[in-house]
Amino acid sequence: MFGDIKNNAGEKLDYVVHQGNANSKQIVVLGHGVTGNKDRPFLVALADGLESAGINVLRFSFAGNGDSDGRFEDAVITKEVDDLGRVIDALDGYTICFVGHSMGGAVGVLRASTDGRIQYLISLAGMVDTKGFAEREFGDVTPDAGNMWDDEDCPLSSAYMNDLTALDTVVNRATQIHVPWLLVHGTEDDVVPIEDSQLIFTKANEPKELVELPGADHVFGDADTAVMVEKVVTWVQGQFA
Repeated sequence: MFGDIKNNAGEKLDYVVHQGNANSKQIVVLGHGVTGNKDRPFLVALADGLESAGINVLRFSFAGNGDSDGRFEDAVITKEVDDLGRVIDALDGYTICFVGHSMGGAVGVLRASTDGRIQYLISLAGMVDTKGFAEREFGDVTPDAGNMWDDEDCPLSSAYMNDLTALDTVVNRATQIHVPWLLVHGTEDDVVPIEDSQLIFTKANEPKELVELPGADHVFGDADTAVMVEKVVTWVQGQFA
């Protein structure tokens, strides 16, 4: 529908479009987190829910993930901010809502704070304290030798650790975002603590909304998927109305 989308390195980004309304120039873009891709079950469920509500969706994999070109070792936040920019380039003329999960949430904050083409923002279990995340999850792993969460398909690179450490936190970017913003976070998230969303929410401009889902984990598993989807779809419908 939008042809090949390539990032600044010339790497092709894999994507799928859900056409909820062929006559609409509004679209929701879904971005995943670290070690993820566009086909994470809860992202597919969210795309399907939005499509059923008559809303167009594009879900894509950042370079180095899923079926996109590139090396996983190079998939750092600052590069993914540029990837998102190229996706937005391909959507010229569309009203865009970006939904970022986990590390994709940090990507969304950074992009939305400088790119007015994102007119609505949603953070799902969004990472805020990037340095803290790197230290907490991978501080005992040797970069360029070990793997993320012992997954051999996800080698931990020094580029990744250096990028998250240099960024430190995205919390101060909240004041630079001036679009409606929904944050959704599970109270039992053991990967990105709910305090990340609570903190950045205090810095965010109105209009904003924080939805805390009791008992939900980092990927909104099991019955929490449907709850998350309903919250997001209802919010987007209200914004796109």
